[in-house]
Amino acid sequence: MGIDLTVATLTGAMSNASIERRLFEIAKRLRSANEELAVVEEQFLALSEAADEARVRSLVSETPLAHREYTEAQRHADAMGRSRTNLQTTIADMRRTQNELLDKLVVSPD
Repeated sequence: MGIDLTVATLTGAMSNASIERRLFEIAKRLRSANEELAVVEEQFLALSEAADEARVRSLVSETPLAHREYTEAQRHADAMGRSRTNLQTTIADMRRTQNELLDKLVVSPD
């Protein structure tokens, strides 16, 4: 019986060490993704503002060139919006994984 208890204790310790390594890696990836999200959000706001300005110019001038410029600006803003949404989804997935790992992490009483 003592051998079984020792094996179970070692297996639990190895499992906790593995979980801790994964938690550390996810925390590092989360930090990086959050920094990237801040940049993407800033770019998205700038592109959205540019698209809004191009839309107003298009409405005022009513020329094909102004409409084409608006369409292109809006496409860029939409693409950045999709990138932002994808990154937000990735971050949410990483947080969910992090929470699941924290739930698995068993702190043994001293």
